[in-house]
Amino acid sequence: MKRAIFSLLLLGFGARPVLAQKAPEGIWQGYDGEWRHVSNQLIALAQATPEEKFSWRPGPGARSTSEVYMHIVMANFYLLSVTGSKMPADLKKGMDKSVTSKTGVIGWLKRSLDAVKQAHSAVTPQDLQRKVHIADRDATVDGMYLRIIVHANEHMGQLVAYARMTGVVPPWSGN
Repeated sequence: MKRAIFSLLLLGFGARPVLAQKAPEGIWQGYDGEWRHVSNQLIALAQATPEEKFSWRPGPGARSTSEVYMHIVMANFYLLSVTGSKMPADLKKGMDKSVTSKTGVIGWLKRSLDAVKQAHSAVTPQDLQRKVHIADRDATVDGMYLRIIVHANEHMGQLVAYARMTGVVPPWSGN
């Protein structure tokens, strides 16, 4: 009964094509599956974007494409450091503006995505409840991992919009 109601609601919101398709790898498979999904999308979109589009920005004061990717990188490492992971010694302040080449950005992106994956796979259920302090508040390690994945998905949406505005089709979309 619940499934039928859910299906009717989805149909009412125009989600029928989604139900007919197989869910992408990682969807509905917990944190690790969702992280794998957004990581694969970020890398695929970066690889599909021509080098010259990495400097594109939608307007003055907005981040460029490379700056958005590097912002994700820096946030991943910073938020992981709140959980107790060490920041990479070669990660420097201002890299969001200084690393602009496609190769450099993708290298750092892969490195940061893998760091999150490795750190999360090593954390215990008990450690997820450990208290940490960030900015002006207390949080949990679990809350930090939630922030990391939400942040990556937020900027994935931004990068899809950037890609579409510059004529780049996200590889998974088909059009």
